[in-house]
Amino acid sequence: MIVDDSLAERSEALRAFSRFYTAVIGVLQEGLLETPYSLTEARVIFELGRRRTMDVAELRTTLGLDAGYLSRIRGRLEEGGLVTRARSDDDRRRHVIGLTSSGRAAYDVLNGRSAVQAGTLVGRLGEDDQRALIEALSTTQRLLGDGPAPDAMLRPPRPGDLGWVVERHGALYAAEYGWDASFEALVAGIVADFAAGADPARERAWIAEAGGARAGSVFCARRDEATAQLRLLLVEPAFRGQGLGRRLVDECLAFARSAGYARIVLWTNDALTDARRIYERAGFVLDEESRHTSFGHDLVEQTWSRPL
Repeated sequence: MIVDDSLAERSEALRAFSRFYTAVIGVLQEGLLETPYSLTEARVIFELGRRRTMDVAELRTTLGLDAGYLSRIRGRLEEGGLVTRARSDDDRRRHVIGLTSSGRAAYDVLNGRSAVQAGTLVGRLGEDDQRALIEALSTTQRLLGDGPAPDAMLRPPRPGDLGWVVERHGALYAAEYGWDASFEALVAGIVADFAAGADPARERAWIAEAGGARAGSVFCARRDEATAQLRLLLVEPAFRGQGLGRRLVDECLAFARSAGYARIVLWTNDALTDARRIYERAGFVLDEESRHTSFGHDLVEQTWSRPL
């Protein structure tokens, strides 16, 4: 639980960023992007430019605007010859709104200038900083938004990803299970061994990425000539409950099978109930378990396996 002082500091950090970013993109200027339109007017034009028409109620919900305020904005845009309003063909009680040819021209100007502005801001960064920026923006949108998490893709690790695997395992297991730094050290050793000597024909790692943010990981390592080992399965909390863990496990199984292994094993602890359910659904069975003290806790370690 965050104490009040910490919450106040973090709230102020968010407010400071908001002030910084509004100044960077110039939304406080009289006209957005050197046009005659306010920020809200530009947003209405932009939303309508992305679609042929929109229901007025849908537009209000999308932008989170008060009905009276949107009515005044719409009225100014209608007077300027940028939008038209008509009754819906499907429901005569409702109205739809769309851009005129002049409104479409205004959209093209706004969209083009916005693209140039964003390209200039991003383009002054190096490749690594660009990726870090997009990941940070995606994380911000995911944490503060209320929509579903974006679909994830599975890809090979890029520079920086292996360090992320170590950091996220350490941070998440400390937060969720109270494990100490010795677990992060264990993960660091596994990742270091993989980075130093993995045989790409028989060993592989995958990073799940969604909306530019890292969402999870899994590794397939060589146990012996006939046996693969599934390691370092992780799914970020915001992406859980959508089948991503099962996708990562299935990807690992498919690779192990294609690499010629006859069997795959994994090591886990009984406290990791969500992961265990994924393993069971993927056909793994419990081979053995024993008590041990590790990572600052008394645990029950388990070995699971399945044929390929």
